[in-house]
Amino acid sequence: VQLQASGGGLVQAGGSLTLSCESSRRIYSSNVVGWFRQIPGKEREFVALIRWGSGIRYYEDSVRGRFTISKDGAKNTGYLQMNSLKPDDAGVYYCAMGTQYDTTGNAYDYWGQGTQVTVSS
Repeated sequence: VQLQASGGGLVQAGGSLTLSCESSRRIYSSNVVGWFRQIPGKEREFVALIRWGSGIRYYEDSVRGRFTISKDGAKNTGYLQMNSLKPDDAGVYYCAMGTQYDTTGNAYDYWGQGTQVTVSS
């Protein structure tokens, strides 16, 4: 299984970006798709996750209300809509897929290659 993350870029503070995470195979209802971000020198940080079948979502506190995680089952693609971006949101964003609700990243089976998000102040 391969995950292809895309959609990163440079945006001004207050702007928006939408990241995509396309799976090379069907995403099952039991799967969880998560987004994480990492800044050089810092540990990977959980951002959001979604249970594919139920659509149940969970967000890290600092992004709740600004970011929206969603899915398109027909395209086997997950999305992370990021609004009101702040400089602290910058980093390499990774998508991951597993079967457990997990905010540590340790329980995911597959990872995308990462997409860079840069937020200018």
